[in-house]
Amino acid sequence: MHTVRSLAEHVGGTLLDASPDAVVTGINDLRSALPDQISFLGNSKYEALALASKAAAILVSAKDAPKFSFPRIVVDSPSGAFGKIAELFAPSPIHDEPGIHPTAVVAPDAVIGDGASIQAHAVISAGVRIGAGTVIGANCFVGERTTIGEKSRLYPLVTVRERSVIGSRVILHSGVVIGADGFGYDFDPKSGRHVKITHIGFVQIDDDVEIGANTTVDRGRFGRTHIGQGAKIDNLVMIAHNVVVGPHSIIVGQTGISGSTTLGKYVTLAGQVGLAGHLNIGDRVTITAQSGLNKDASAGAILSGHHALPMRESLKLEALGRRLPELLARIKALEDKLDSRS
Repeated sequence: MHTVRSLAEHVGGTLLDASPDAVVTGINDLRSALPDQISFLGNSKYEALALASKAAAILVSAKDAPKFSFPRIVVDSPSGAFGKIAELFAPSPIHDEPGIHPTAVVAPDAVIGDGASIQAHAVISAGVRIGAGTVIGANCFVGERTTIGEKSRLYPLVTVRERSVIGSRVILHSGVVIGADGFGYDFDPKSGRHVKITHIGFVQIDDDVEIGANTTVDRGRFGRTHIGQGAKIDNLVMIAHNVVVGPHSIIVGQTGISGSTTLGKYVTLAGQVGLAGHLNIGDRVTITAQSGLNKDASAGAILSGHHALPMRESLKLEALGRRLPELLARIKALEDKLDSRS
């Protein structure tokens, strides 16, 4: 049984105006929370919902706590603390039976680590090495001479092409394709055709990376496409040949990164960002949603717009753009006044 007090202790929070012994049976959003549930306030635009919420207690930041009188648990990160509490109420994890399913096709020379689970209709090709405790979901394909570390998970219908190198505790969601050919062609003027360029490289994915559903990471034309340790990549992202994604970077859905672009550490690319090829993006750069970038970005920059500019400059130009009808009317009025004097 969980109480408001025990949950506050679990996340290292401080109780304010709450009933410490009230029993908590679950979690919910601010609008739907019942008197025996916990919620959180992570964005100021939801303050009205927090004020009207029936939750037993609401996780809030130290900065926001003095503004309210509802039952609250004060923590450093409301969203992070809510995540820790959510784990307590999560359904039991699915048990993956170790061993090789009878319908799986496993090459005789493949090496399967202790406790690994190779599920129905998976294909494990020649020369593959799979680490202990790794789960290869139903209908996955793992190409020749690929290595996968320990305790990684490939959800059903993942494709990992030949010679890929995947670390430990990597999560690949359904529909991910690792190691497809890069998009490379030379135009032959004699034949009037685009001639395919052979891509002989590979993909390397370091430890603790998570890649969302239907994302693609192309193999290098030569050398590697490299996803650094701890990077988190959303659904529907396109990463082209020879791209380097630095450790602990965040790439949000529908982003596209063109070939041979390098991202530093802790880079954030918001949704629908587009990066041209052969760029160097410094450490801790943030590029806001729907921005396009065609030049290098220095460390720590926050860029937005198309093509992306320093955020203050971009916002200033956007504000000026909204005033164009007004400015045009004023210019016409001045012109009319000058005309009347002539």
